[in-house]
Amino acid sequence: MQSNKLRMAIRSTAAIAALGMASQAMALDVPTGDDWDTSIYGYARLNAVYDIDEDVAISTEAGSYDLINTSGSDGATGNFGADASQTRIGLTTTHSSGAKMTVEGDFRGGTLRLRHGFGEYRGVLMGQTWSNFNSFVGNTSTLDFDSLPGLAGLQGRVAQGRYTTGPLSISLEENVASILGAAAVDSVGTPVFDINTGLQATDANGDPVFVGRTTASTQKEPLPTLTARLQDSQGGLSYSAAVLVHQLEVDGGTQDDTAVGVATFVAGKMALTDMITIQGTLTYSDGANSYLYRSGDNFGADSAYVVNGELETISGYGGSVGAGFNLGGGSSINIGYGIVDVDWDDAADDLGAAEVAGESETNSAVMANYQWTPVENVMMGIEYARLQRDNVDGSDGDANRVMFAAQYNF
Repeated sequence: MQSNKLRMAIRSTAAIAALGMASQAMALDVPTGDDWDTSIYGYARLNAVYDIDEDVAISTEAGSYDLINTSGSDGATGNFGADASQTRIGLTTTHSSGAKMTVEGDFRGGTLRLRHGFGEYRGVLMGQTWSNFNSFVGNTSTLDFDSLPGLAGLQGRVAQGRYTTGPLSISLEENVASILGAAAVDSVGTPVFDINTGLQATDANGDPVFVGRTTASTQKEPLPTLTARLQDSQGGLSYSAAVLVHQLEVDGGTQDDTAVGVATFVAGKMALTDMITIQGTLTYSDGANSYLYRSGDNFGADSAYVVNGELETISGYGGSVGAGFNLGGGSSINIGYGIVDVDWDDAADDLGAAEVAGESETNSAVMANYQWTPVENVMMGIEYARLQRDNVDGSDGDANRVMFAAQYNF
C-alpha cells in the first residue's frame, strides 16, 4: 500500500510540478478507429511572480541565475510579471500492434515549441524526449518551471535512441556540451545557445532566445552520448542511478584535441508515512557539466576549456534535498534546497583568473510552497524562493521572489 502511494506521489510530482508532463489520466479520448487508441492531454497555466529585490524572471516567470546582480549595487526592486507560456498540449496514440507515438509542445518563448516527439515499440524508443540521464524520482515539487539546482541529470529533452528492459534503460543521445575557448556562433557570428541544452541566451527583456542546434567554428560533436540508467522501487523506497560518457573535441586548425567527459547521479524518494515523503539527488560530473543541472550562468556550465590547443575537463557536483507533506483535502506543503558547485581552479590557473572571474562557481536555491487541488484537474499554489549565485572572483548576489500558479489539466 505504501509503495503504491509513493508511486502516486512520484507521478504527481512529474504531473503537477514545473518539470513534469501534464497528467494523461485526465486525457481526452479521440475516436480514431478500431486499430488506434488516441488521446489529447495538456493544461492551461498561469504563472505570476513578484520579484522582491531583483528582476530575475524569464519566460514562465522562472528565476534566472544569469540575471542576478552580483555587482554589489542595488538591483531593480519590486517587479511583477505574469504569463501563460507554460501552457502545453500533447497527443498520444497507440496502435493495436503495440507501437506508440507521442507529440507534445508548449509555448515557452512565446511560440509553440516541440517538447516531445517520439515513437516506442517493444522497449525501443526513437525521437526527442527526456534524456535517459535524468530522473524525477528525487525531485521536490516546485512551482518554478526550472526548479532547484542540483536535480538528477539533464532535466531536459534531447534526440535519442533508447532501449528499455525492466528497470534498465540504455541510450545513445545527442551530445550536449560547451567548451570555453571553442567558439560557438550562429550564421552571422553571434554567440547563441539552445535552451534545450541548458545553455541559454536572453534578449533585452531577459527572456530566453530560442534557436536551433548551434554550430561551432572549432567545437565538434564527434560521437553520441552513451547513457545507462537503473530505476525501480521497493516498498516505500523508489530510486534511480545513472552513468554517462561522451566525447569532447575541438578541431580548428591550431586547435585539435579530444577528451572524455563522464557523469553520474543517484536519486531517491522515501515515504516515511502516508503523509510525509523525503527525497534527494546527488550528481557528479567531469567534462560533462551541461548535465549538471542549473550550473553555470543558469543551466549548464562549460564542460572543458582549451589551453595551448589542448582540452582540459572541468568538474562539478550538485545535489538537492526536500520533503513533501500531504495535509489532506487536496493540500500539500513542499520544501526543497538545491546547490551546484563547479571547480574553476585549474581553468583560472591555466587561463588566468580574469578569464573566468565572472563565471558562476556556486548556484543555490531554497523553495517552499503550498499547493491546493480543489478538484481533480485544478491546482493552485504559492511559493517563496531564494536564489543565490557566487562567482569565481568572490562577487555574489541573491534574489527573493514569491510566485503564484494556477493550472487546469485536461
